[in-house]
Amino acid sequence: MEPTDVWRAIDVQRGELADLLETLAPEEWEHPSLCPGWRVRDVASHLTMGATASLSAVLWEIVRARGDFNRMIRESAIRRAARPTEEIVATLRGTVGSRRLAPRTTVYEPLLDLLVHQQDIVRPLGRRREMPLAEARAAATRIWEMGFPFRARRRLAGLRLTATDVDWTVGDGPEVRGPIGALLLTLSGRTAALPELSGPGLDQLRARIGTPRPAP
Repeated sequence: MEPTDVWRAIDVQRGELADLLETLAPEEWEHPSLCPGWRVRDVASHLTMGATASLSAVLWEIVRARGDFNRMIRESAIRRAARPTEEIVATLRGTVGSRRLAPRTTVYEPLLDLLVHQQDIVRPLGRRREMPLAEARAAATRIWEMGFPFRARRRLAGLRLTATDVDWTVGDGPEVRGPIGALLLTLSGRTAALPELSGPGLDQLRARIGTPRPAP
């Protein structure tokens, strides 16, 4: 996907997520997400940060977290999540059209954040949201290539991942196959989509990501 197409997709995902969040009951906002220690409201708040937080604010958060990246992400999201839910939704909707990026990120990071974190929200609530194929493929490619913080290529070295619904394959070794959305979640360290995968490499994959990782 070209950057202009990615930005267009980001705007669509932000708007549709804001629409979805408006339908949540108060108790759903407090429900645990797929991210250990994160509520739905924390994840939703996190998705507003990249397009709204200033560089100075990010640096201050890093100092407060003593340089711990995952701690910084989680604690800053929780602090921002103390706002009324209406304000969280309004802030997210206000990012539609923004082309601002968090420091040292590319246009693909907000896309993969939106695709993955929406699943973190909807799956524990028993809701369903399909991932668009081209967008999920672009996000999966970015996670595979980017290194920190997911380090997917190193963690899954010796396995071949193949999408069954779009042309996408990475790695070498025993194959794991499944929908690109399930592979994207797996690359990001989530275990929720493992039942959607199959292939001779699945047992190895389960052994490597069987313990949920804190999610940035």
